[in-house]
Amino acid sequence: MTNAPSPAPPFGRALCAMVTPFTTSGALDLDGAGRLAAHLVAEGCDGLVLSGTTGESPTTTDAEKAELVRAVRSAVGDRVPLVAGVGTADTRHTVELALAAEKAGADGVLVVSPYYSRPPQEAIEAHFRRIADSTGLPVTLYDIPGRTGTRIEPDTLIRLAEHPRIVAVKDCSYDFLAAQKVISRTELAYYAGCDEHNLALYAVGGAGYVSTVANLVPAQLRSVLDLFDSGDTTKAALLQQRATRLIELTMSDGLPGAVTVKALLNELGLPAGPVRAPLLPAGRETADGLRAAYEELTAG
Repeated sequence: MTNAPSPAPPFGRALCAMVTPFTTSGALDLDGAGRLAAHLVAEGCDGLVLSGTTGESPTTTDAEKAELVRAVRSAVGDRVPLVAGVGTADTRHTVELALAAEKAGADGVLVVSPYYSRPPQEAIEAHFRRIADSTGLPVTLYDIPGRTGTRIEPDTLIRLAEHPRIVAVKDCSYDFLAAQKVISRTELAYYAGCDEHNLALYAVGGAGYVSTVANLVPAQLRSVLDLFDSGDTTKAALLQQRATRLIELTMSDGLPGAVTVKALLNELGLPAGPVRAPLLPAGRETADGLRAAYEELTAG
């Protein structure tokens, strides 16, 4: 028996928060970005998120962000939607980036809550409404208080869901009850932003995931959702469990995901290159551990 399908999510189910490849000199590697994007799509990603946390957005310029959208669009065509990260701590700057992403060919924007200034909920809500009012693209709200210092509270999300262009949430809140509350009271597409929650959130009505680990094992993570949809929830759970070690090493071992993902992609001969300062590259021990976990998961 298959599980009853939910309404089609706006950007697909299996989205990858793609790294931004750089050359050995640290310049933007547009050719590498196109090749990596094509590889991820061929391996099962049905959407790509560019210039997010894993894409090192704090250290890429506005021009580079737009160039990245154009290069990936050229590489994958219209096969999958592209969501561009445009969130900053400055509302005016975020509006400018959203308009630039729209012009460059993005299908949607990802907007993180303003960081550092720690605005109250009323100001956060006004920030998101201004961005949504300024662009014709659908907006995904990015709730990641561990990095921004401020939650997007459930009641704020419920109010924002009334805006016709605010369509989705990338959830890194680690508040599963709040996520279920918003899912039950809105039509927002809820994407797991923490890979350990991919299956759990999907099982209670989530739309899918925006995954960092999908840079490394896109087919395996997509299979978790496919198995669940086919009704084989036991195999879906087992595959999610098998991915735990790689998820842990990638996301919870004291290093940012951009560092660990690039370390393994470089080992695998896929486009990645170095990280930009202030990040530092992973050491040999970390790379070896990631490679071992990857080989265990992909062995069959």
